[in-house]
Amino acid sequence: MSEERNMQNNNKRPLIAHLAMFGACAGWGLMAPVGKDAMTHGVDGITMVTFRVAGACMLFWLASFFAPKEQVPLRDKLMFCGAGLFGLVFNQCCYTIGLSITSPINASIVTTSMPIFAMLLSALILKEPITGKKAAGVGLGCCGALMLIMTSAAHADGRVGDIRGDLLCLLAQLSFALYLSLFNPLIRRYSVFTINKYMFSWATLMLLPFTFTHVTAVVSHNMPYKTWLEVAYVVLIGTFLCYILTMVGQRTLRPTVVSVYNYVQPIVSVAASLLMGIGVLRPSHALAVVLVFSGVWLVTKSTSRRDLQKT
Repeated sequence: MSEERNMQNNNKRPLIAHLAMFGACAGWGLMAPVGKDAMTHGVDGITMVTFRVAGACMLFWLASFFAPKEQVPLRDKLMFCGAGLFGLVFNQCCYTIGLSITSPINASIVTTSMPIFAMLLSALILKEPITGKKAAGVGLGCCGALMLIMTSAAHADGRVGDIRGDLLCLLAQLSFALYLSLFNPLIRRYSVFTINKYMFSWATLMLLPFTFTHVTAVVSHNMPYKTWLEVAYVVLIGTFLCYILTMVGQRTLRPTVVSVYNYVQPIVSVAASLLMGIGVLRPSHALAVVLVFSGVWLVTKSTSRRDLQKT
């Protein structure tokens, strides 16, 4: 009886993992238009960053009390400061402020370019090989990003995009790729709850001294109830829950399969943005999506150093 139950659990595990990754990427995709709408109705970019970081910090600490305890030496606790700087402070500030300027469609498309930055940094820092597929992928991804930026520069309509916001969102992906390359050994040693409670704690300590006065001034202006609900979605679903769902998916699925789910984000974001009337889809956007997606696909399908060592 117990063997039959274990077999049923093993059969369900891949399905649960796929559903978790789809849910996480769909949640992130919806976060772009929801966050954009909040930032046009009472919340500015730096206030949204502070809400997201400080709110998720409290949630991860609460969740850690119910998770298995892990011993973290002082050296690693201090290293989480650097991880929080690149993985959260720079990343979230650049992305959220960029989103407040550009369209949610552009921001979500740019987000999928992160594996390309990760590949370039892995080649420089981790000495990963650069294959023909990787080089072609980087070229296609760069063409897609340039097309988005040129489209934004040619239009004054914020629903189409803004070159400043596009560049900030690109910098956010570069910052996160740096975090993955520099702190990969550290983040592999601990669970998601341990990693994030320390990273979000450091990020909160770094942000609050500069943003606390500004945030209290914004909050005192009596934001609409709808805006508070949108902020709650960004913090609770778009940050806390999506991180946990990603952890569930990554434990079962191969990295290449996980990376494919990045494509869900712009699809959800584009659909929601068009329905909410806060984004405009042009033919150049569609071509940029094809170029970026093709570039990411080539990068994730190419040979890694670990693959070469096995052969």
